[in-house]
Amino acid sequence: MAYRRGYRQVYAPGQKTPFKLSRSKIELFMQCQRCFWLDARKSITRPNGPPFRINSAIDELFKKEFDSYRVQAKPHPLMVEFSIDAIPMQHDKIDEWRDTFTGVSVLHAATNFWVYGAIDDLWVSADGQVIVVDYKATAKESDVSIDSDWQIAYKRQMEIYQWLLRQNGLDVSRVGYFVYANAKVKADGFFDRIEFRTKVIPYEGDDSWIEPVLEKIKQCLEDENMPPVGTAAMGGVCDYCSYAKKRTELTINAINAQKQLKAT
Repeated sequence: MAYRRGYRQVYAPGQKTPFKLSRSKIELFMQCQRCFWLDARKSITRPNGPPFRINSAIDELFKKEFDSYRVQAKPHPLMVEFSIDAIPMQHDKIDEWRDTFTGVSVLHAATNFWVYGAIDDLWVSADGQVIVVDYKATAKESDVSIDSDWQIAYKRQMEIYQWLLRQNGLDVSRVGYFVYANAKVKADGFFDRIEFRTKVIPYEGDDSWIEPVLEKIKQCLEDENMPPVGTAAMGGVCDYCSYAKKRTELTINAINAQKQLKAT
């Protein structure tokens, strides 16, 4: 299945052509069905914040660094430090799987969704299992972890990549790794340099939730009615929906007040 780079679809109920569904759109559905429906059915997207350019730069540098060991078929020093018996995986599709517009992809027959997601890296263990690796970066005084409630999105991201690779016939390890770089904030100054400490964090994924969620996404897209103002997956009301609702109420109240003023 080929799609133009940057091509954006709007879902039409009952459509016969496969609908391109990215990993990030699945995450959007998990956060708020209403925001997802508006995006996929009406092409009304959530407001975007500024891009994380430094994080993207760190991702690219990590890729170059691990690629140098991939060519040598040797373990990266971080693998040695954290006692991971693996090496960066060599595969002729690694560049395609990393590409934002192609990624690892599969046609999910039950929903007719063309599901895809772009990985950061793959390692291969001594026994031949494929290991999904995701790069992360932050700057905090405390040690990095994946234990915060909001980091459930990181875990779902990992599980979707594992599922996609399994759908492509690969023997994928249940354990993946987050290569998490943490910038030191207690330094004497900037001096055009930031020092990082990188930690490799294992995570055992469970992709059993994905196909049931794809079925729910299909139902959502087929429904002509916009979902109600929803709750976020991590609890609480969706901030975007809450803002939009309050703004609409204020606008309506202002219009009604003007009408009443003109009527007097």
